[in-house]
Amino acid sequence: MNTSKDLFRKCYDFTLADDVKAQGVYPFFHPIDETEGPVVSFGGRKLIMAGSNNYLGLTSDERVKQASINAIKKYGTSCSGSRYMTGTVNLHIELEEKLADFFEKERCLLFSTGYQTGQGVIPTLVQRGEYVVSDRDNHASLVAATIMAVGQSAKLVRYHHNNMDDLERVLNTIPGDAGKLIVSDGVFSVSGEIVDLPRLVELAKKYNARILIDDAHGVGVIGRDGRGTPSEFGLVDEVDMVMGTFSKTFGSLGGYVAGERAVINYIKHNASSLIFSASPTPASVAAVLASLEIMKAEPELMERLISNTDYVRQGLKNAGFRLMPSRTAIVSVIIGDQMKTLTFWKKLFDAGVYVNAFIRPGVMPGMEALRTSFMATHEKEHLDKVITEFCTIGKELQII
Repeated sequence: MNTSKDLFRKCYDFTLADDVKAQGVYPFFHPIDETEGPVVSFGGRKLIMAGSNNYLGLTSDERVKQASINAIKKYGTSCSGSRYMTGTVNLHIELEEKLADFFEKERCLLFSTGYQTGQGVIPTLVQRGEYVVSDRDNHASLVAATIMAVGQSAKLVRYHHNNMDDLERVLNTIPGDAGKLIVSDGVFSVSGEIVDLPRLVELAKKYNARILIDDAHGVGVIGRDGRGTPSEFGLVDEVDMVMGTFSKTFGSLGGYVAGERAVINYIKHNASSLIFSASPTPASVAAVLASLEIMKAEPELMERLISNTDYVRQGLKNAGFRLMPSRTAIVSVIIGDQMKTLTFWKKLFDAGVYVNAFIRPGVMPGMEALRTSFMATHEKEHLDKVITEFCTIGKELQII
């Protein structure tokens, strides 16, 4: 008798999503009909978007959209090949040079997504007998990249979130002559908290480790002229590599890593996620080029972003909500219960405010939260609406 387990059994047994849908509080995969940046349309209803990573509002900027249109007219919709072969156009080289200059590094390399960037950097650099030293709260893309490295016989050690004493404890367990890469988000995506970079750099020097900072949520938000976390602390020269994505501040799609010439050259000729993946589209790259120039020329966008976020953060704090620690563009409101989080999300949605629900397993039990994030293009009326609806629903659900 055949007693083998059906591979699909786990799929047939998965009912959580359908159960939540049946309760009318499913918060994921809702299709947006139209977007104006801070306001979006769902099924003909207008909602304030308070959950996007479009921090400077550049996805709706006419200059950025026109740059993409012009690139399509000149290059077509795709490069139809990998960067390694036929998929490089002069826009890729131009953006790499400008980003290297912006981040004050020798070289930069583009990837097709931010997710692929980590997979191109970490398993390419950290090999057999070498160590990835990772913050426990790093983004899922970094976790996936680290698993790839471990699959190639690299070793993984993790330290408690943003806890530099625990990082030192972990570094003490690694053989002194082993290669080590400390990997951390610059700004953590769930909470908006900033890494303790000064102490991390100090430990990297002490234990002869290299540093990779994923600054997806830091660029355009903190640092000199939006250069991100290393710039925020004046430690650009002490951080070996910075990586990130174009899907947030830069209003596009793709990823990058910047660092020393020799290191970037090695990654360029050895990273599977670069060599065996189609290159970033001309329209995507042109949008980043336009966004980069706007960001450099209009620092007031970043100032307004921080002002808008601080306004909401203070309003929610004054109302009695418990917030995760942050001074960036992310304001995460701790609800602490899965069903209440989903119910709160649905009530906000019905009231015309779209946020993100963070529930298990994405967060630890008791840390279920509503993650809000803001844009430079939000108006005060939008922000007041967000605060008002949070307060009304928070009282109704006895959160405050």
